Amino acid sequence: MNSPADGWVAIAVLGKTRGNRGEVTGFPLSGKPERFEALQEVFLFGSGTRYEVESTWFHQGTLVFKFRGVDSISQAELLTGAEVRVPLDQRTPLDPGEFFQDDLLGCQVIDRRTGQTLGAVSGWEDGGGSGLLVVDGGLLIPFARSICVEIDPQARRISVELPEGLKDLNRS
Repeated sequence: MNSPADGWVAIAVLGKTRGNRGEVTGFPLSGKPERFEALQEVFLFGSGTRYEVESTWFHQGTLVFKFRGVDSISQAELLTGAEVRVPLDQRTPLDPGEFFQDDLLGCQVIDRRTGQTLGAVSGWEDGGGSGLLVVDGGLLIPFARSICVEIDPQARRISVELPEGLKDLNRS
């Protein structure tokens, strides 16, 4: 994922070509499939080139992009591996209780029982289920409501109630 400071958010990574009309598959980085329905323009990185989205759809669970002006397999092959990004202000609105991973980076993690600062969120691991917050020093904390009891990205703070032994179990 991209840092909000760079002004962009990645929403997909382009894969292989599909069909013979310049279509290309994509791996969505958003958990909301409807996010792709309203796309009108995107920017493909490495190059940062703007592309007009002709259409998007899911075919047997695979995201497919059709960009205006990309009409052949050879043109589509040039896009393989590019990140599909939109300006940060075009991120999909979230439902209450949902958070962007980027917004959690840098948040201080506080043990609610002791008031001790455990470190700052330095990364994210997809560990199945709800994922894991990576905290400075290698502490892995399941991103579950029963553990992350107060999440306030604007205050840069996450209060946790860790299960007994978790802190000692997974520090690297």
